[in-house]
Parts: sequence; structure tokens; C-alpha cells
Amino acid sequence: PLGGISCSAAVRTQIGNKLEMEFLDQGEKTVKNIAQPVHVYFINMAAALQPCAPQAAATAQSAMQADKPSVAVLPFSNMSNDPEQEYFSDGITEDIITDLSKVSGLSVLSRNTVFTLKGKALNLQQAARQLGVAYVVEGSVRKAGNRVRITAQLIEGATDRHLWAERYDRELTDIFELQDEITQTIVAQLKVTLLPEEKQAIEQAPTNDVEAYTNYLKGMEFYRNGTKSSLLTAQHLFARAIALDPGYARAYAGLAHCASRLKSQHGAEISVDEIIAIADKGLAINPDLAEAQAARGNALAVDDRRAEAVSAFEQAMVLDPNSYEAHFYFGRFLTNTGDYARAAEHFMRATEIRPDDYEAPLFASQVMVPLRQHNKVHTYVQIGVKRAEEALRRHPENSRPAQLIAPALAYLGEAEQAKAWLARALEIDPDDNNVRYNAACAYAQLGEADRAFDLLEIWIQNVARDAKLWFRNDPDFEPIRSDPRYQKLLDLAG
Repeated sequence: PLGGISCSAAVRTQIGNKLEMEFLDQGEKTVKNIAQPVHVYFINMAAALQPCAPQAAATAQSAMQADKPSVAVLPFSNMSNDPEQEYFSDGITEDIITDLSKVSGLSVLSRNTVFTLKGKALNLQQAARQLGVAYVVEGSVRKAGNRVRITAQLIEGATDRHLWAERYDRELTDIFELQDEITQTIVAQLKVTLLPEEKQAIEQAPTNDVEAYTNYLKGMEFYRNGTKSSLLTAQHLFARAIALDPGYARAYAGLAHCASRLKSQHGAEISVDEIIAIADKGLAINPDLAEAQAARGNALAVDDRRAEAVSAFEQAMVLDPNSYEAHFYFGRFLTNTGDYARAAEHFMRATEIRPDDYEAPLFASQVMVPLRQHNKVHTYVQIGVKRAEEALRRHPENSRPAQLIAPALAYLGEAEQAKAWLARALEIDPDDNNVRYNAACAYAQLGEADRAFDLLEIWIQNVARDAKLWFRNDPDFEPIRSDPRYQKLLDLAG
């Protein structure tokens, strides 16, 4: 189980500035075999290692044992003047990782492993050592209008020797050919044989329309923000991508996910069958697309069609065991059904897959409450809060991080901090239905039942069946379950 170890103040002083770890002050404690109380710190290993470190180590180890060149593609830096262009540099990184992973002669670390290093100051030799790989790819992206400049380099981890470096200045319309060129150059530099079918797979882009591609990448950025306004923007961007390229399977998956969340949490007037039809269009184009299969499961979960939803989620995880959407939405579905233990497993896996995501760890902490895994509750709250604070720094206009931080901190008894985050969420998005719900969660934990019920009475009129099931099983409302108003809301939930 994830957790940590305790150390004395003296140990913290010696190693605190040498290790990238979080030291939580536990105050004076009585320690066995020591006469005087000792100032103790808890080393939060889970937060320091971003829970995916065990997986990263295992992945790297298997890569080294596979007798193939092992390579990690670090997140390409966004060198554009606009920080909002980061979605584009991340997209380039993910596509190169995906293409290299199609080469049977290479062992390539997954996105979730390498993105744990995003934004961290490491030299390439240090990164290779930390990830346990023989080679590292690093690069940068500068996008301006219809032009793009990409720099990339390949180094040998053991010697820090540059095997290859190049700068490309191209039209944006050449981006897919450029990604293919970078991928095939890396393969050639590592002296790996590229099989004909692998070359064909690499050259098969998900879309040939660069405008559709950029609309999709922007859509994913807004979709992950998770508020009603951002979901509506993402919906428009995915629809635009489909209009530009009706054969863009991933855009259908994104559109279906948006529709499910808007219906579930904001009462959007679209039927579940219509959402399933959107996901099925994506699957008709690419039957192996895990995102589309997960979108199908998510839509079925909204309507509480349990057997069908389980089947879809399980198929998605077979297609891609690292599908964040499959694990995250399956975790939500299992919470709706009261299966907290399995929900926790999938939320923890989702936490590993996306090291920048704050929702999964906060939901993991939530379902661990009825499981009485209180040490893990604290650990995952810390992980979630740390990530949410970073997300809010990047997108101060997005209320979602603040609205999820508030009830988590309220549960831990940090009332003033919880109220501060709650005030920020309500200031940013006072009319967002999810803000109402999460504010009610926080108020329930803070002992302000009247304010919680005032918000829930509005919230429940604008949600779908699955959201009502979530409410029925939400541990945050344990303090107010004996209130007659809670039973009245359950009756409305049906």
C-alpha cells in the first residue's frame, strides 16, 4: 500500500534539500526507547513519487530485460509565447511516444511514466538514470500562426553523448509528416529494423487534416477542465474536428464523453442512445480505439445500464490497459453501485496513468473513507490537492480544482482552508451545477447542513440518473444522512 515513513527533525535537516520529497510536520511525538519527545516528520512517499513510480520502475526494468534499446520521450517543451499552446506540445509528445511504441524492436516508456518529469529540472543523463532507460529523446515546440518549429535530440543515457539533434521549420500542414520523420530518424539512429507493417502503422495518422487535429487537441484541453463552460467549448471543438474530418475516430470519442458529462451533471437534453451512437461512429472507424469504447461505457453508466456498461469498460481496458478514461469512468460507475473497493483500485490506476490529474486521487480518497483506509485517505488527498493547486495555477479561470479541494480539506478538518477554496470556486463559477454539488459536500463536512441542502435542492433538478446514484453513495454526506431533508432528496433521486 502507498504511504510513507516517519523521520526525526535531524534526518529531515540532513536529507530535506537533497531529495525531492514532501515532509509533513507531525509535531512532537513520544517515540519508543527515547526519553524525550521528538519532533517528527512524515515523508509522503506517495506524493513524492507520484504513485506511478512503482509502475515506472517496473516498466523500465522490463524494458531493460527485453534486450531491446529502451527509450523515453520526455515531454516536449512549449516554446511558444502563448502558454495556452501547451496542449500542442503535449500532443506532439504523445504522438511520437505512440508511434515509437509501434516498433517491435524498441522498448518505449509510456506517457504516464515520462510525464511525471514534466516541468522538472533534470539533465538528460539524470533523467535516463531515473527512468532506467538507455536513451532519452528531448525536444521543444514553437507554434506561431501557420508555422511550427520543432527541435529534437537523442542522447545516450550512460555517456550523455548526443546521437542525433535536429531543428525543423515547417508549415503546420506538414506536422504529420514531420512526426513520422522524427520517429523514423530515432529508429534509424538506434539501428533498429523497422518492419514494413510498422512503417505503415507509423505513417497512418489519426487524421490528415491539421486543423481537425488542432481542434481535437484544444478540445481535450477544455474537456479535462471539466466545468460546464469548458465542456461546452470542448464539445464545439470536437464537433468542428469531425466536420473537418468525418473519419476522425478520436474526435467522436471526445464528443461522446462531453455529451455524457453534460447530461449526467448538467441535465443536457440529449438521450443516452444518441451519445452511444456518437461513440459507435468512432468504433466503426477504429474498432480498437479504447477511448471510444470507454465513451460507450460512460454513456451506458449515465443511464445505469449496468451489465452493458461493465462490458464496455472491460473491453476498453483490454484494448488499452493504460486508458485513463476507462479506469476513471469505471471507478465512477463502481462508486455509483457502492463497490468502493473496486472503485478505489481504478481511481488509483487512473492516478498513475495521468500524473497531472487531480480528480482521480481525490475521488480515490473519497471512496477510501467507507473502506476505513484512513491513512490512504490522507495520502491521496495530499496528492490530489498538490495536483489541483498546480492545475489552478495553470488555469486560474477553471473552478474545478478548487471545488474538489474544498470537500477533501473539510473532511480532514482543515475548515478555514476548505472555506477559502470553496469561496474561490463559487466566485469563479457560481451557476455551475457541479460547483453547487461540491459546495454542498464541503458544507456537509463543515456542519453547515442548511447551506448544503439549499444547494442540493437546486442541483438534483438538473442531473441524470447516474449523478443521483453518486449522491446516494457519496461518503461526504455521512454527517447529514440522519436529517429528514436527506431522505426527501433520496426520494427525489428515485
